[in-house]
Amino acid sequence: MKADAISLDGETAGSVELDDGVFGLEPRPDILHRVVRWQRARAQAGTHKVKTRSETSYSGRKIYRQKGTGGARHGDRNAPVFRGGGIYKGPTPRSHAHGLPKQLRKLGLRHALSAKAKAGELVILDAAEADGKTAALAKQVRNLGWKRALVIDGANVHEGFARAAANIPGLDVLPSMGANVLDILRRDTLVLTKAGLEALEARLK
Repeated sequence: MKADAISLDGETAGSVELDDGVFGLEPRPDILHRVVRWQRARAQAGTHKVKTRSETSYSGRKIYRQKGTGGARHGDRNAPVFRGGGIYKGPTPRSHAHGLPKQLRKLGLRHALSAKAKAGELVILDAAEADGKTAALAKQVRNLGWKRALVIDGANVHEGFARAAANIPGLDVLPSMGANVLDILRRDTLVLTKAGLEALEARLK
């Protein structure tokens, strides 16, 4: 499968060959769903916390005698049945992460790239380089029609391009090792540099 490459000025910059094993798959929503859930679970903070009866601030003294009151038997005011008492089996800090096989993670990335290619939302860029000036890069992005785009470069992102892109809303830049299913799917346009394309194909073969 071939795709045309462009420069940041919108000029044609040759063509590239896309690996069918990475960009030519039929996207499977079930695989994409599993990988996105795995990513979101790993990102969840898990810092929710409630106080148990040993952590509330009431006295530990028995509130009234055991027998002869005609009421229920109680110990102290920290019991969950009282207002302000401890919470029974409430949430405590924990990790929400769960396992996912490495091969399935790689497969999910291939299906995400294939989904973008099939939808016509994949752009091959000759090189992502800039002089660090936000205004100049913003004009180029506007002319190219990128509203919510993710740019994936090679092993390292060009310093001037990263600095210029930092203040442009809707434009994100990642090195090839940072490519992930969630960030790819949530953007309207996926932009791969030639270096990023080579790195991803080598990583996913």
